[in-house]
Amino acid sequence: MNKYIIGIDNGSQSTKVTIFDLEGNEVCYGSKLLKNLYTAEGGVALHPDDDLWDSVLGGLKDCLSKFSGDKSSILAVGLCTIRCCRVLLKKDGSLAYPVLSWMDKRLSAPYVHENDEVKYVTTTSGYLANRMTGEFRDTCSNLELYWPIDRKTLDWSTDDQVIKDNGLKREQLFSIIKPGESYGPLKAELCREFGLKDGIQVVATGNDKAVEVLGSGINDDKSIMISLGTFISSMLLREDYFEDAKSFFPTLACVPFKYVYESKGIRRGMWTVSWYKELLGEEIINKANKLGVSEEEYLNQIGETIPPGSDGLITLLDWLNDSTYEFRKGVMLGFDHRHTSAHIYRSILEAISYNIKNNIHEMLDEIGTEVDNITVIGGGSRSNLMMQIIADMFGLLVKRNKATSSACLGAAICAAKYLGIYKSFDEAMGKMVRVSEVFEPDKNLYKFYDEINNKVIKNVRKHTDEILKITYSIF
Repeated sequence: MNKYIIGIDNGSQSTKVTIFDLEGNEVCYGSKLLKNLYTAEGGVALHPDDDLWDSVLGGLKDCLSKFSGDKSSILAVGLCTIRCCRVLLKKDGSLAYPVLSWMDKRLSAPYVHENDEVKYVTTTSGYLANRMTGEFRDTCSNLELYWPIDRKTLDWSTDDQVIKDNGLKREQLFSIIKPGESYGPLKAELCREFGLKDGIQVVATGNDKAVEVLGSGINDDKSIMISLGTFISSMLLREDYFEDAKSFFPTLACVPFKYVYESKGIRRGMWTVSWYKELLGEEIINKANKLGVSEEEYLNQIGETIPPGSDGLITLLDWLNDSTYEFRKGVMLGFDHRHTSAHIYRSILEAISYNIKNNIHEMLDEIGTEVDNITVIGGGSRSNLMMQIIADMFGLLVKRNKATSSACLGAAICAAKYLGIYKSFDEAMGKMVRVSEVFEPDKNLYKFYDEINNKVIKNVRKHTDEILKITYSIF
């Protein structure tokens, strides 16, 4: 009888759930959208009601409704959740306050205790694992930014002052486990609701980006992963922590005692593509319907008809910036009579590629290394046009994997490691991560893009910033 593993990816916009066989092949997939964040003045950004948990339940139900196999053959559940959030719980594990999104400005400072109903302070992984198992445990790999963790032991600091400096008390903290260890068995009532066998274990992973790295198959010094999602960034896997990094963020990897180096990112990265698609409205819907393709595929088809460089149309992808550059807005330069909606689309994709390339090279220069291959994941990786632009712009081989969700697969890899199906994370990656396509770079286009990047892209903001500071003061 075939055996299976469930991988859960609880993200910013939806929860994705995939059932894999033990070789990493997708058997079925489900999802559940999250509600829009509640936002207010003062940088408040909250997940409304009990939305994170509701999305996990909905995603599991959607996926399992499509599973035609024997549910008793599902061996374990790997749980991956969104990072850099804060969850405040009552004594019984219920919410004392809505979950603070990673975009909430209060997360840029240590926790401040203002509500005596709050008995526990945890992350999304600790919270959702508690809802699934009833245990008060969290994964060490999701504890970054104002959490008193000791990176040498992957446990809480033994220094009470460190706990206090983070605004916490020791009794408010969950116990810590490592990726590939079990939170505990799924609650009996949930096993009955989903039709899963009693005692099935819920397995810890790490923060969502670290789990994506695991699920992408990145495991050597010369490989880098680009994640094309709402937030676009790139990641390297390394053995050592990097102190005082300037151009990247070192975070705990999903493999215990290793680290992920994450480049500066692009906020509202692939969201910009969705924005443009909605801006075109009925035009794109009607044209895509006539061709019998999705709206995204139609955009890619027309984008492929446009020459590299978009006939001189340059986009600066500043649709959302951090507080340091709050004045910056998205800019498109160089319009003339040749330019069409297809030029704008290709220019947006090229802008994403220029931006992430420059962020990556800042990181590589700081640590003094080079890479020779790229794996691209996320929704944007489904675009052949986007994949080829990245290959040409970097001058490197670019790989696309088969898995719909690298985070779901990374979660399943952690579960497989826990079950002892594979002896190590590396062995599990080697057996379960599968490459579907490789994109070869055009060296001539690499030189062309490099000239535009060095002469225009890297210099243009020193000109546009001055006028945008003025418009920002007005509008």
